[in-house]
Formats: sequence, structure tokens, C-alpha cells
Amino acid sequence: MKPGFVAVTGLPRAGSTLLCQMLSMHPEIDCEGQSSPLCNLLLGIRRMASDDQFMLSQLDNSFESGYGHLQDAMTGFLRGWLKADRKIVVDKNRAWLRCIEMVLKLAPEAKFIVCIRDLGQIYGSIEAQHQKTILLDFIDHLADFDRFGRADMLFAKDKVIGAPLISIHAVQDLPKEVLQRIYFLRFEDLMGNPSACMSHLFSWLGVSPLTIDPENIAVNLVQESDSHYRMKYLHALHGSIVKPKRHEIPPRIEAQIRDAFSWYYKLYYPAMPG
Repeated sequence: MKPGFVAVTGLPRAGSTLLCQMLSMHPEIDCEGQSSPLCNLLLGIRRMASDDQFMLSQLDNSFESGYGHLQDAMTGFLRGWLKADRKIVVDKNRAWLRCIEMVLKLAPEAKFIVCIRDLGQIYGSIEAQHQKTILLDFIDHLADFDRFGRADMLFAKDKVIGAPLISIHAVQDLPKEVLQRIYFLRFEDLMGNPSACMSHLFSWLGVSPLTIDPENIAVNLVQESDSHYRMKYLHALHGSIVKPKRHEIPPRIEAQIRDAFSWYYKLYYPAMPG
């Protein structure tokens, strides 16, 4: 029996590491936890095939056959990567947000868990970590900016918050049947009531019920670095869940974030005071 595919994706500092810790505790779920290259490899295959002269020639002469070969090959690559003896295999990468429909072509049963969080607190978490390691710069030299400028850059369309945020915005345009395969998981809900939150998620995934004890969380995942996401610190794995304190955000930066991404707050945080 082929395992079902579940992609964990979403925004940085939004609980994906903790989520994978708890997913890995379920006996029917295989979840390694660290970010995987699988998504990038599939995107690379698509780009390479689209530019390959032999592939293009085959499509000219026998499109259905050539396209069928490509689909079978990419499906085989995906299935081979996810080979496991459990009901579900989880793969984590923020780039899954950009290719939801492509994945469903290869694995129609696929589901997507999108981790989200109050954007001001995401910025605050990154800035707090920067202040702890202020003698080191970001890969793209964001330490050279003042706090307002750094916040502005973090939300740029090709930066660590802005890039996945654009993809989340685009999700609204997907067909209804695709949207039904996407689960938006708010960080605040996960931290506030992890047992109920995970019970609901396990039900949505179609696995057996399992009660998560917030005081006893698995720490058997591989330690992950965020260097490849242009950050400069390690994800910490904890054996229990402690609700984090809110980061104090300068009012000017908070107002700028709320104004620029009002659509996000209307969709995912409608009850949050403006």
C-alpha cells in the first residue's frame, strides 16, 4: 500500500518544527522533521524537462506519450523518495506552497498543512534572534539595516517572510476542491491548546486518534539549521510546550505590517484587534 503524502509548509517561526515533533509521535505517520530537498528537486526536474531539446522534440512528435513519460517519472521519483511502511509520510519545505497543484497531479491524495502566525510576532521572533546573535550578519546582510528597514526587507517578495506570504495570498485563487486539501494551522492555536489542535488535525489526516501530552513531546528529530532560509540560528527542540511571551513590536513597524497585509489578518485573524 502506497503511503499518503502530507506536505508541511507555511511561514517561518510559525510552529512547523513543533508540529513535526508531534506528528512524528503518531505510529501511523513517518515524519523526519527537518526541511527536505524533495520539493526543490521536483521543481528542478520540471524546469530541466521544459528546457531539454530532446524532451521538446518528443513532445512535438508524440505529446501524449512524452508527457506521460514525464508524469510517470516524476511520480516515481516522488513515491520513491517517500517510501515508508506507514500510512502517511510527511515532508517539510516552505516551497510546497508554490506547487500545490503540481503535487496533486503526481499524488492526488496529497494534503498540505500550512503553518501561519501573527505576522508581527514572526517579525518579532526573527528580530529577537538577531539581537541574540548580533555579531553575525544574515546571509543577505540585513544586519546593516535599522529595525524598520530590516522589517521592510524581511517582508520583501523574495525574502524569508515575504516569499511564502505571497504564496499564501495566492492560495485564495485555487479551486474549491484543492482548497479542501489545505489545512491552515495557526501557531497561537497550536501553542494555546496543543492536545485539541492535534486531535483535530489527526482526524483531518485520517489517522487513528492519539492524545498528545504537552508535557511530554518527542525530541527525536534531527536538529535543523535555518541557514538555507537566510537566517542564522538553530531550531530548538523542547520536550514540553511552553506558551511563548509576546514580542514587543515598535508601534510604527506593527502599523506598517498590519496595513500592508490587511488581507492576511482579515482571513486568518479576523477577531484580532486592529
